[in-house]
Amino acid sequence: MLIITQTALELGFLYALVAMALFLSYRILDVADLTTDGCFVLGAAVSVTVATAGHPVLALFAAMLAGACAGFVTAFLQTKLGVPSILAGIVTNTGLYTVNLMAMGWKSNESLLGVDTVFTLLRDTGISGDWYELLLAAFVTILVAVLLLLFLRTRLGLSIRATGDNPDMVRASSLNPAFTTTVGLCLANAMTALSGAMVGQYQKTVDINSGTGIVVIGLACLIVGETVLGRRSVTKSAIAAILGSIIYRFLYAIVFYTKIVPVECLKLLTAVIVGLAIAAPTIKKWAALQSRKARAGKGGD
Repeated sequence: MLIITQTALELGFLYALVAMALFLSYRILDVADLTTDGCFVLGAAVSVTVATAGHPVLALFAAMLAGACAGFVTAFLQTKLGVPSILAGIVTNTGLYTVNLMAMGWKSNESLLGVDTVFTLLRDTGISGDWYELLLAAFVTILVAVLLLLFLRTRLGLSIRATGDNPDMVRASSLNPAFTTTVGLCLANAMTALSGAMVGQYQKTVDINSGTGIVVIGLACLIVGETVLGRRSVTKSAIAAILGSIIYRFLYAIVFYTKIVPVECLKLLTAVIVGLAIAAPTIKKWAALQSRKARAGKGGD
């Protein structure tokens, strides 16, 4: 049970970076960015390839740079060529399939067996014993969250927040909403790629289809966290992204540990969890309405 809990925490922190990326693009910029699936694999592919060359730490920064480039392409299609945000993400995501194959040397999967990763480097130092993977995953995720919150309090960060609320007001303030949107999408996809890079080195493998459904799972994690903590401030929303990801992974761990659902039904389980997570706010409002109706009916009697 301890190993299952530890694994759930590790994966929760690693995938929380995707939830934070969607918090930036979906919640703050109000952009439905569907680049996430391909960008996650792009980060993992670049990370594994560079780590195989003997540079596991550099691999993380290379993955973030590649993710930022993917975000820039999506932003360019949206802001300069007038492509709707959803279609811009789909176009970039489609093109990334070939780019990801290229990054992996035209192979559908690549392994890191017998190769040093950032996790093995930390393990060799002897720090934190058997908890080294959780320590590194938590450190990277919390560090990114802190840096993101600090950035959103800068002048550029406030401009990005204003762009999502009212782009016309930003334009009237002599700011370029196309620029702020581009910066926001580059940062969001850099975080997504970092998540893929960390997961790739954590699992010591990458597959061309490993990013399928990541955008839906990340959004579900974000909504789960916001359902628990609320959306009263940017800080609380960032914390909610991390908490939601951990809760989501714990749900998976509980199901696998209790064996309530067979492994063959994993996709169905994912669909149910994601559906309930996304529908949670509506279900909550419906339950509150029914409760008020019940109280009103008793008062009338």
